[in-house]
Amino acid sequence: MRPRLASSARPAAGSGRARRCDRVQRAIDVVVAGGLLVVNAPVIAGVAVAVAARLGRPVLFRQLRPGLDGRPFTLIKFRTMHDVDEEHGLVSDADRMTGLGRALRAASLDELPTLWNVLRGDMSLVGPRPLLMHYLDLYTPEQARRHLVRPGVTGLAQVSGRNLLSWEDRLALDTWYVDHRSLALNLRICARTALVLLRRVGIAAPGSVTMPQFTGSPPVVGREAGGA
Repeated sequence: MRPRLASSARPAAGSGRARRCDRVQRAIDVVVAGGLLVVNAPVIAGVAVAVAARLGRPVLFRQLRPGLDGRPFTLIKFRTMHDVDEEHGLVSDADRMTGLGRALRAASLDELPTLWNVLRGDMSLVGPRPLLMHYLDLYTPEQARRHLVRPGVTGLAQVSGRNLLSWEDRLALDTWYVDHRSLALNLRICARTALVLLRRVGIAAPGSVTMPQFTGSPPVVGREAGGA
């Protein structure tokens, strides 16, 4: 499903077709997220009890993330890690990650509270994943275009390799999605998401419990005149 990123035929991110897609997708987001919250209420309650028993309170992890146009919102997920505790050596993500947390992340159950973000309008069911606030200063102008749409619970990068992708490929897929988004594409991404969850692939990058920090893309070095 991975697109050819170098395609020269790129629709405008704010075209009439794209805006219509966004309006319809918002209605779908409200209906589906609301329905999933109701249907999964017993699961959400069970996970909350398990997190409280294993990790204590708070049960939810809250963090500011950039949303549409880079505006910050509070992302809500279930906690999967211990708090930072330098005295007991709980500093890195690998040290703080718990067995319960790994299981929740493998099944994406830690993401269930994020449906509330979708219902509120902070996020969409499909879109580029919301990353960290300090990444905003590290993006190239092209990469920053990923914020022209609402961030998503799942997205093109998630079904194309998830955390196994390099940052450059991941961000390129995000901007490709911004320019080519449609209801049909969103439906295909949702279908592929179900397969990814069942296969449980790409949960963590090699040598990391999630994904290494983004430190910015290396500058593109052009060829010198007369060079090979």
